Amino acid sequence: VLFILNGLERLNLDFRLAGTELCCDPSEPVPPSAIVVNLLRKYLLPEASIIVTMRPSAVRRIPGKYVGRYAEICGFSDTNLQKLYFQMRLSQPGCSGENSMGSSSGERENLVEMLSRNLERHNQIAAACFLPSYCWLVCTTLHFLYFTRTVPPSQTLTGIYTSFLRLNFSGEVLDSTDPTNISMMKYVAKTVGKLAYKGVMSRKTCFSEDDLQQCFEVEMKTESELNLLEVFRSDVFRFFLSPCVQAGKEHTFVFTVPAMQEYLAALYVVLGEKKTLAQRVGKELSDVIGKVSEDVAVVLSIISKVLPLRFLPVLFNLLKIFPRYFSRLSGKDQDAIAHTMAEELFKEEDYYNDDVLDQINSSILGVEGPMRHPDEAPDDEVFELFPIFMGGILSRRNRAILEQLGCSIKNLAAFEIAKAMKKTVIRNSRKGLPPSELMDYLFFLHEFQNERFTAEAIRSLRTVNLSSVKMTPLKCSVLASVMGTTCHEVEELNLTSCNLDTSSLRILFPVLLRCKALHLQLNSLGPDACKEIRDLLLHDKCVVSNLRLANNPVGEQGAQYLAEALAGNRSLTHLSLLHTALGDRGAEVIAQHLAENQHLQELNLGYNSLTDTAALHVVEVAKKHATLDKVHLYFNDISEDGKRALHSLRMDRDGVRALVFLTAGTDVSDYWSHILNVVQRNLPFWDRERVRQHLALILQDLESSRRQTANPWRKAKFLRVESEVKKMLGKLQHGA
Repeated sequence: VLFILNGLERLNLDFRLAGTELCCDPSEPVPPSAIVVNLLRKYLLPEASIIVTMRPSAVRRIPGKYVGRYAEICGFSDTNLQKLYFQMRLSQPGCSGENSMGSSSGERENLVEMLSRNLERHNQIAAACFLPSYCWLVCTTLHFLYFTRTVPPSQTLTGIYTSFLRLNFSGEVLDSTDPTNISMMKYVAKTVGKLAYKGVMSRKTCFSEDDLQQCFEVEMKTESELNLLEVFRSDVFRFFLSPCVQAGKEHTFVFTVPAMQEYLAALYVVLGEKKTLAQRVGKELSDVIGKVSEDVAVVLSIISKVLPLRFLPVLFNLLKIFPRYFSRLSGKDQDAIAHTMAEELFKEEDYYNDDVLDQINSSILGVEGPMRHPDEAPDDEVFELFPIFMGGILSRRNRAILEQLGCSIKNLAAFEIAKAMKKTVIRNSRKGLPPSELMDYLFFLHEFQNERFTAEAIRSLRTVNLSSVKMTPLKCSVLASVMGTTCHEVEELNLTSCNLDTSSLRILFPVLLRCKALHLQLNSLGPDACKEIRDLLLHDKCVVSNLRLANNPVGEQGAQYLAEALAGNRSLTHLSLLHTALGDRGAEVIAQHLAENQHLQELNLGYNSLTDTAALHVVEVAKKHATLDKVHLYFNDISEDGKRALHSLRMDRDGVRALVFLTAGTDVSDYWSHILNVVQRNLPFWDRERVRQHLALILQDLESSRRQTANPWRKAKFLRVESEVKKMLGKLQHGA
């Protein structure tokens, strides 16, 4: 028989004969502690084998004569074991609680490969993954980042870290022999949390021995407190802090997992541990006076019945003033927490960093390309997770888990903080935020898990600009979930260059329906995505009036889907298909269905390799359209004859404007600046050589038209436009 006795430090065993009597009969009724002691004495079931796990500080509680062998379990001593763990863990579908069956095995293999490379070159993360529980945290975080596709997401990042702490410290008391019986997590929040908070405030991640002493030892007053600190250093310290492996900082300590610093700092603040000396003294004094006033009040109430002295009621009320005043003053703590959250969430110096989800991804998988050495600290440390964790800790689920860990956050305190946040967080969010910072704010609202608060915050967002934010499935789920708390229409949603694909559009479908202006440029959206866009535009609740799909590989098949959408849509007034590889056939398909549309006002088919026939057909249809008055056809393969034919068609019917060239007969087109601005904005994404050829043709056309006019005012206008085109050509030739 093998007995495994796990966490034996929780039992205060007494090996003295006077304390625990001998017992060799398994059928004899004795207390549980006596059974364990006699098993270890080998007096009860001597042939049985026993494995005991204990914390290092409690090892000596079992006399050495009863122990045959000591072993310290350290972790993964070989990086190959780490890699094997990651390979097995990440290959298990849905192991983080998500249904990730749909994710490809190739994506998992890629994750394992990137993680392995980062382990080989990044000593600090390899040191963290020495502990198997941190390997669990890394894998669960990766599953959250890559395989979350439900709306709303079934997890939060704060929830992952809170569950991780429950996994390791649930039910753990720092020292079972200490009368305070303080939970291990509460002690960590008070001590390590203080260190973490000071690091966040001073923008530092490396801590010296002096820093540790200031946070751990400066307030130690009693023998009991020093004993608790000794147990903490022996059992828990190395779990949260490890020696820095960065060159030149060998004698300093860093948090084993960087994000844990921000989590513990957030927990330290939300628990109300961040108090000034006056607040601490005031609370103690308030408690003392409050207790004394209760006793004195009872005596005075009895005396006042016997001796009718007028001053006694006055004295009675005076005794209650201080506790009441302090309770009112302590209510200011919630305002301070909300203010700290808002201040950290909207720090202007962090405005142009990557969003926090990309930062976490980079910290785990590394950054591809010729970057600085991974163990080299950046010039400015970024702590943007800190306020997000503060919001996440206040969610009901996380507060329930923290309650189990001995870190109690009352419902009333959470309510007061949320109330104070309305005056700070929501007001600050109304200012224009850069895209990455806006994504952080949306993620904060998701982590907070307060639907009423989120709805109030989202109603104030009429324009959502997330351009150039890499919209992973998780970020799309967060955006859809947060925006889904209200039903208000969004004036503009900018998702330009966001790495969107067909699945992203499916996740965001309910949000896209409510957007009047929708920017989807530069997203590699092909025919399959156009099928989703068709369903969007044909939906009876669609309010999209301005749709921009420029610089996407729509192609002929995609044009077919969009043409069907145009035929049945009732809201769209502006459609941009600039540089979408339509070709003549794609343009013809759109022209065929255009007659069925009664609302479109502007159509952009520029830079789509259209020839004279297709361009003329589009303008012919536009002439008969009830509302369409502007068609963009510049940068297409239109000949001089085609240009003249288009010009004559345009002249036949007032109101139809075909933007083809920078000239209009012997004058400059009214839209020359608009056309050049479009070219200027899209130069980084277009074929440079082809653009150069088009600009050369435009320049020839301008010079030819200038020679044909005798009007000096028109000549001056031509010269001005020519100079702009020459500048652009010069930049292209110099590779600018």
